Amino acid sequence: MTPAARAAAAIRILDHILSGDPPEVALSSWARASRYAGSGDRAAVRDIVFDCLRRRRSLARLGGSGGRGLVIGWAAERDLVEAVFDGGRHGPEPLTEAERARLAAPPPPASEAEALDCPDWLWPRLRRALGEGTAPFLEAMRHRAPVFLRVNLLKTSRDGAAEALRAEGVETRPHPAVTTALEVTANARRVRATRAYRTGLVELQDLSPQAAVAALPLRAGMSVLDFCAGGGGKALAMAARVQGPVFAHDANPARMADLPARAARAGAKIHVLPRARLASRRFDLVLCDVPCSGSGTWRRDPAAKWRLRPGELDRLLRTQAEILDEAEGLVGPGGALAYMTCSVLAEENEDQTDAFLSRHSGWRQGKHQRFGPETGGDGFFASLLLRN
Repeated sequence: MTPAARAAAAIRILDHILSGDPPEVALSSWARASRYAGSGDRAAVRDIVFDCLRRRRSLARLGGSGGRGLVIGWAAERDLVEAVFDGGRHGPEPLTEAERARLAAPPPPASEAEALDCPDWLWPRLRRALGEGTAPFLEAMRHRAPVFLRVNLLKTSRDGAAEALRAEGVETRPHPAVTTALEVTANARRVRATRAYRTGLVELQDLSPQAAVAALPLRAGMSVLDFCAGGGGKALAMAARVQGPVFAHDANPARMADLPARAARAGAKIHVLPRARLASRRFDLVLCDVPCSGSGTWRRDPAAKWRLRPGELDRLLRTQAEILDEAEGLVGPGGALAYMTCSVLAEENEDQTDAFLSRHSGWRQGKHQRFGPETGGDGFFASLLLRN
């Protein structure tokens, strides 16, 4: 595919996303209908789509709304307008006179929120949570996220994993803050095809949740429950630390469908517990990585930034409080409840743990930690609550 043909495909996909389709659905539908597109073409089109979603407001100021307007803005930032909108057979239609005039004119003044690609209603919430760090955080969210791997210490060392990956063409570097973390510096798209990945030497996991799990007070022989396990990445990370079994539960068991296979690949012992078997159990540590706005992961899932609405955030806040209240009863005497989100909003983080402590006597606040792009990872929050 030519650059113009890739841009035309991105315009069609963006129009579907802006009409309500999830990005992965829109991209998959296009790929199935476009068998002529090779892996390089699919990757390039995906990159254009996600670049446009990350910078939706600022690109719309340049090129206009809709998929076409966003791609015009994307091309203008890269000085590719004439190459992409050249009227070629498989490319988009040439620019109209109105579009040319828009590009030629100075863009209208932008608010801070608009310039940093932030919905207006979220701007004051982010300012409250991040203060002077708001602009750097939002700027980071406008760019592609780095790829991190968690080394499975049940099977290898970090140096051993790096060497195995290098032998298959994937270059990495160790991260100084987390002993299990490797940042992929070349050929990230090859990771899943490597033997190192297929045999469980490494797992794809962002730096911030790795750091959060590394900070948990885990020790060998502890009874540990991942209460909102999802795909099980944190359960696997905890199993490597406790050198023994970890229990996993999720309100939607389908989310854990791949967990047994992942655990077998990693050489970890994960016991999936249905709700009926939780009532009589108590654990030394219960981890709740709760459903949240995902505001810390906007560079990976930029459509979520534009999809979030105040009513949805209110619903998430109620769900988070309910999960904390249920998990409280699963922690044994002297145990710990670890509350985590991939959000940077105070309402979902400090406000939730403060409210929990006001509802439940016999608990005290442990360590609060915020992680973010200043260290390379996603925005993430972790709080340790301790039962007296």
